[in-house]
Amino acid sequence: MLYTASLIFYYGAMGSSKSANALMANFNHHEVGKIPLLCKPRTDTRDGERIITSRIGLSAPCVYLEEVVEYPEERLRQYDCIIVDEAQFATEEQIDFLADVVDFWNITVICYGLRADFQNHLFPGSARLLAVADKIQEIKTACWCGKKATCNARYNENGIVRNGEQVMLGGNDSYIALCRKHFKLGMLYDPEKS
Repeated sequence: MLYTASLIFYYGAMGSSKSANALMANFNHHEVGKIPLLCKPRTDTRDGERIITSRIGLSAPCVYLEEVVEYPEERLRQYDCIIVDEAQFATEEQIDFLADVVDFWNITVICYGLRADFQNHLFPGSARLLAVADKIQEIKTACWCGKKATCNARYNENGIVRNGEQVMLGGNDSYIALCRKHFKLGMLYDPEKS
């Protein structure tokens, strides 16, 4: 049977372990003798240059997606799969390139990222992946109320931030995953427990 590559998009709200999943996929490919290429868009500088780090402490070196799209075909064919973290920061053109890698070179591409920003608008990379990916799967996390978190709330000392640039890098100090109701209400936590 002929192996058919796929373009896969795993998305989730902040704190759903997307980077940890990307790092585990990278490890698992190495574990079975496969050669993965781990990358991220240059925009993601939170953890430093050329490294992917998860909140639970896993990390691995990576290359930039901007470099990968410049690799010649013979170099890309050395890899069994391409794993992209923070795929929401990719451009539409970069996602189309990754789709071409799948379609014409039969190399699986696994992308991890946010679906929407702090205003619940799609990121360009995520929008394109939602349009063209062969498989789309949510990595779930919970709001403080216990419901599924789907919104990435940006906050500061004054509460939820509703306006600003789409991209502002940050972690638990700037973002929290909320259900849609508590995002709309601007409730960062259970007021009865404060």
